[in-house]
Amino acid sequence: MIIGVPKEIKPQEYRVALIPSGAQQLVADGHTVIIEKTAGEGSGYSDEAYIAAGATMVDTHAEVFAKADLVVKVKEPIEPEYPLLKKGQILFTYLHLAADKPLTDALLASGCTGIAYETVVRNGKLPLLEPMSEIAGRMASMVGAVNLSKNGSGMGKLLGGIPGVLPAKVMVIGGGTAGVNAAHLAAGMGADVTILEVDIERMRYLDMVMPKNVKTLFSNPANIETLLPETDLLIGAVLVPGAKAPKLVTRDMLKIMKPGSVLVDIAIDQGGCIETSHATTHENPTYEVEGVTHYCVANMPGAYARTATQGLTNVTFGYLRKLAKFGVKGALEADPSLVPGVNVMDGKLTFKAVAEALDLPYTPLAL
Repeated sequence: MIIGVPKEIKPQEYRVALIPSGAQQLVADGHTVIIEKTAGEGSGYSDEAYIAAGATMVDTHAEVFAKADLVVKVKEPIEPEYPLLKKGQILFTYLHLAADKPLTDALLASGCTGIAYETVVRNGKLPLLEPMSEIAGRMASMVGAVNLSKNGSGMGKLLGGIPGVLPAKVMVIGGGTAGVNAAHLAAGMGADVTILEVDIERMRYLDMVMPKNVKTLFSNPANIETLLPETDLLIGAVLVPGAKAPKLVTRDMLKIMKPGSVLVDIAIDQGGCIETSHATTHENPTYEVEGVTHYCVANMPGAYARTATQGLTNVTFGYLRKLAKFGVKGALEADPSLVPGVNVMDGKLTFKAVAEALDLPYTPLAL
């Protein structure tokens, strides 16, 4: 099979979907690997390293898509890439379709098979999403702390306080991978942290393993509203796999927050869990609504491209080898955890939550 790795063209996206050691293994497996020139530079991998691994370098983005049977990326295709997709091609990447109807329409029109990292499920977990959720969660507390400073347009409050001065209060909505990583880092900086969650067993577990300055509270609108007036940093970390994120904080709720407070919406890839959120970029990461600084960057881990690339390829590579070896049908039969990853195939939408979010026809996957 011919496996193609294009350079990511989403603004400020420096990750790459395949590292040289992975290319070397795929070539050893008997496949052809083609990589767009400079695709790995943002993550610290030179063209020479890929050539030494046996990959073939190509000059243009279009050439990768034209030649590849299987295109492996990091981020979802953006508009200039829509015409490059073709029938029968396998696209393996993050897709986040529930918040992106134009991309969904383009994938359906192309006839390609789109397999989304974020909806692959193994043992009830999302193994291809977890490393990026870990990075985004830790980043959320870091960027939140920076934006609470006066230089960051915040109120000028240090997250951990100092002796004689109380620390900032942090509310994390969602006790999954991203939320727990956000809470853990904020707690490590000395903040007073509350995680809101709906799973009682999850809260019992978090009460046992998290630091003493992390508390848990059942997540509902009343409890959110109770905490918001005292919250300095709000982190939205809600995930419904493959579906559009629920709006748990409304614009009216923001009005009761303190001027100069900050929110970070990690769920923005899935549409965001805060009503006033809209996607931003690393170049222009923040904006203000109701006196609250919003940080809603849609590819947060791209800022730490080297770590993110290594963490991502650690978990995607095994699935990539199976897709290359067996093709889509064989890979799905060999590893059923890939089945929920198939969001589109042969012009049909095969992931129910996406179909419901976009009000499009749903076709169950027929292997």
